Amino acid sequence: MAAAGQEEDQDQDAVGGQKTINHTFLSFSQITALSEQNVEGLQKKLAEFLNFKQLKTSLKEAILLDYYTAGFCWAKEMNFSLMQMSQYMDLLNFLLENLSDKHMALEDNIKELGRAMAGIGETDSDRSGNLDIFSIDQAKAIIDYMNISLFRLYKLYEYIFHSPREEHVISNEYIVELAPPAVTPFPAPSEEGTSDIYASLSASPIAADIEPKGSDQEGLLGEPSPEAESFEAGTVAVFTGEDQKLTVLPNPK
Repeated sequence: MAAAGQEEDQDQDAVGGQKTINHTFLSFSQITALSEQNVEGLQKKLAEFLNFKQLKTSLKEAILLDYYTAGFCWAKEMNFSLMQMSQYMDLLNFLLENLSDKHMALEDNIKELGRAMAGIGETDSDRSGNLDIFSIDQAKAIIDYMNISLFRLYKLYEYIFHSPREEHVISNEYIVELAPPAVTPFPAPSEEGTSDIYASLSASPIAADIEPKGSDQEGLLGEPSPEAESFEAGTVAVFTGEDQKLTVLPNPK
């Protein structure tokens, strides 16, 4: 009986030219939660609902998230009701699944959109399609949007879903040389310098004389010796006031 019922439904679809849209893409509660978000919150919620966990590394997930986010934002700008948003998002997913799962050509997918919207604005329920909740003007706006979003970029979406791609891991490794601590009397040579000359200078007696000893460093940093104090005092005493005048005033011509 079930097989006979399926064959009967398929025959009706073939005769009526209508295609049933699966209304299980997003639940009504999820649509309500999305309608309360801004663009950033909408993207986060959609990624959570669609189970996108590799947005930073998966080009496919990033493009799909952009596709659904742009479509939902457009529906909000059209002031669709929550029920209209739900059916509109089902339509977005339906047309995309025709491309991704059924490998449907562009012309055939456009026909499916027309069949889904067949009978909008008519009172005859037999001719009405799956989107009879929309008005004629809204249906025209939906068709125009699908033309500039999915259908215009159809080749791109076909490439995303059906073209195998190799994953390339790009990384750069850098070796950074740090300057050694200043423990030698001469600075380290540059990359263009000659290490042999530097080594000979570092090992020469001049270098040994230049490098201060521990006791010499203490003497330089400590208090001056008595000999240095007496020398400075004698120098000041010999330099009299008359010498200062001769030093400051210019000689008469």
